[in-house]
Amino acid sequence: MPITTEQITDIPAPVGSNVKRIDALEKVTGEAQFADDLPFGPGMLFGRIVRSPHPHARIKHIDTSRALALPGVKAVVTGDDTPNQIGLYLKDRHIFCRERVRYVGDPVAGVIATSEEIAEAATRLVEVEYEILEPVLDPRRGMEPDAPIIHPDLGDYEVPDFIFPKAGTNISNHFKIRKGDVESAWAQCDAIVEHEFKVPHVQHVPIEPHVAVAQVNQSGQITLWTSSQSPFAARNLIAESLGLSQSKVRVVAPYVGGGFGCKAGVTMEALAVVMALKVPGHPVKLRLTREEEFFTTFVRQGLIAKTKIGATNDGKILAMKTEYFWDAGAYTEYGVNITRATGYSSTGPYEIPHVHADSYCVYTNHPVGGAFRGFGMPEIHWGIEQIIDLLAEKIGMDKAEFRLKNCIREGSIIATGSKMHPVGLPQCIEKAAAAINWGQDEPASAPYKRRGKGMAIMWKAPAMPPNAGSSAWVRFNEDATVTVGIGGQEIGQGTFTVAAQMAAATLGVPYEWIRIQGPIDTQYSPYEWQTVASRLTWSMGNAIVAAAQDARRQVLELAAEHWDEDVENLDIQDGMIISYKSEESMPLKKMVIYGLPKPDDQGWRGGPIIGHGNFMPSYVTGLDAETGQGPRSVVHYTTGCQAVDLEVDTITGQVTLLRIAAAFDVGKAINPDQVRAQIEGGAVQGASTALFEGMQFKNGTLANHSFVDYRIATSVDIPFEIIPIIVEVPQDDGPWGARGIGEHSMVPTAPAIANAVADALGIRVFDLPITAEKLFLALADQA
Repeated sequence: MPITTEQITDIPAPVGSNVKRIDALEKVTGEAQFADDLPFGPGMLFGRIVRSPHPHARIKHIDTSRALALPGVKAVVTGDDTPNQIGLYLKDRHIFCRERVRYVGDPVAGVIATSEEIAEAATRLVEVEYEILEPVLDPRRGMEPDAPIIHPDLGDYEVPDFIFPKAGTNISNHFKIRKGDVESAWAQCDAIVEHEFKVPHVQHVPIEPHVAVAQVNQSGQITLWTSSQSPFAARNLIAESLGLSQSKVRVVAPYVGGGFGCKAGVTMEALAVVMALKVPGHPVKLRLTREEEFFTTFVRQGLIAKTKIGATNDGKILAMKTEYFWDAGAYTEYGVNITRATGYSSTGPYEIPHVHADSYCVYTNHPVGGAFRGFGMPEIHWGIEQIIDLLAEKIGMDKAEFRLKNCIREGSIIATGSKMHPVGLPQCIEKAAAAINWGQDEPASAPYKRRGKGMAIMWKAPAMPPNAGSSAWVRFNEDATVTVGIGGQEIGQGTFTVAAQMAAATLGVPYEWIRIQGPIDTQYSPYEWQTVASRLTWSMGNAIVAAAQDARRQVLELAAEHWDEDVENLDIQDGMIISYKSEESMPLKKMVIYGLPKPDDQGWRGGPIIGHGNFMPSYVTGLDAETGQGPRSVVHYTTGCQAVDLEVDTITGQVTLLRIAAAFDVGKAINPDQVRAQIEGGAVQGASTALFEGMQFKNGTLANHSFVDYRIATSVDIPFEIIPIIVEVPQDDGPWGARGIGEHSMVPTAPAIANAVADALGIRVFDLPITAEKLFLALADQA
């Protein structure tokens, strides 16, 4: 029996819904369209998702008949439409669930209708029969022999050779480091400290929620418009999952309104594509609500870290043993690589001769863990940098001096057995400490406040496959302006600005002449692996330089032939070709398209100048599966130090950040202002996760899925003063020696704040966040 308009408003809203109820026939028939949908035409359709209300259950039956009977509904998709799996490093999920659901919010079905409201109403009419299964809500519980197995087919999943899943368990990756002999080293240690640290799940909360529009034309060509950090990876993953050639899938990605990792890889974008396949010719728009944004896309993984560390009385660290238990969520396509990256970085930026580390990626029935700014490094440094402070206290050494004595330097042998490249970490420590008057007691602003100082150091490498590549092209226009094609995405970090600077500097033309081709479009843009890992300045930058050098070579060879001179004597400066030998000169205008005439009217030489370039590191080696040892585990590390000066109100527990000095070795600052902006932004985001943020679950269901209950830092919470400090020790393979800085600046903030709080109060917080409530209660206990 068809559903009437009056009946719709009586149907309960589904999980993740905050779309307004239908209250007009106009909305039922879909005659009204939103203004921002007009570019896609009047044929635009809208999608909404039926999501699991259970953390773990079998799907016994799905009945879509009532939803299909609703006027305005065009189609419904289910897991029957997505038989293949999808995933970046581990293909462990279906686009729509088949057989079982694994977290609250897992997509079970999708409804396509003539308006978002009708689609929303129809989701309430899809009837799903579940068999409830016992959930796994703690990673250590997930590792127990009698724990429910969330992925029984783990052993059959497609996975690269550097990820080590354990079939028949909930462990989707186990990464090991075995360097030296830890157990024998303990006897040589004069001081040993052991502790456990916890980090909650955190949400990215971008200002722009996830949104995608997909369309399939009559020839089967798919176009996906989406806010994405990874248009090429999205194209590849979606094409593979649907059994299509990558040439049949086009992804167009305009500017991203905030990403921080949540728009890397594929989350909801594939849902829109599958829905569009049901209604060829119609664009289908899928937009997540803010509530859905909190728990149906990637979240930062939770972590339990157990660390034991020992040193001699003269301050030399001898041994470190660590276990990481990652609460990676229902699917770990990204989480397995976070587990790997944190495993080989588990010592922090210290040279330690004896290391034993186990990093476990564990399936749980929580939301899906994925990339988040820092890619696991903020989580592990939370424990590393606090236990370093505790060890320094135990031997009675100044904490800055202790770090200087043990931090990595050029030639240090790191945890994987690799030799450290040139690095400016000691300078970072010294400069950050000096900026907050380290070692000097300074008075608090009121008698009821206590002042403290703390520091933390960090390292982070681009966590990526060994063959992640970049490409670029450089094309001259008639007036000698230059269009640069890249595949890296602008997400507010300044990629397009730096790309233009590099192209201009290499070509020898003014910066103002450069135009970056956009939006990123996989049909026309050159290939880029992903906009992740703080790698674009380095990797894509190398490709841009190569492309610009190729174009420059063509121009100079043409001019040399025209003037009958050697190329070595020619240069391009400020858009003019000049000869140092003959002092000839000519503008680039027109000749870069039309070429130059031969003598005596005998024709022309040259033609349109287009340069091409690519870059892929060829020197990253594999690591031994049992020991984690290898010649070169990563391309490079960016290092840095943050020093914090703060006050704590002993009446309320409120923390006030007075100063954060942040020094980072970026190799070479291509754009110093943007580097400083990244350092400042990272310090604020790091402070937000330190003092406020944490997802709160009750039986697998997120309780704080709005900004009412999920607190993030605002302008009133930022430090009174942020002191960005740039250190430059060139990277051997970076353009002009540059390394990335986008993620690194938030890595040490939380432990630096924790160390400063401990200095002020004598109270340590081992479980993030460091809320005023925790400090208030601890102060009450202390009193």
